[in-house]
Amino acid sequence: MFSRDLRDQVARGEITVSIRLWSVPKVRVGGRYPTAGVVIEIDSIEVLPFSAVTDDDVRASGEANREALRDRAAHSGPINDGTLVHRIEFHVV
Repeated sequence: MFSRDLRDQVARGEITVSIRLWSVPKVRVGGRYPTAGVVIEIDSIEVLPFSAVTDDDVRASGEANREALRDRAAHSGPINDGTLVHRIEFHVV
């Protein structure tokens, strides 16, 4: 599920990456999920430290900067540079 303020961008295919603070993945590669009035398909999932999130990832997630992405992803707990996060890449079907 995406924040209300990101849903239109997801539906238009402008957002293609999501960074999530999950203990286990909630989606699977190849899985299709309805969201924002469209269906997205998961292309890849990787676990990496937050410090490895790239500037391209920040832009592809719809955030203005790294700290905005950190704040949005931290709804489940604090995120520091060493915190492991899930990087999910997807596309609109």
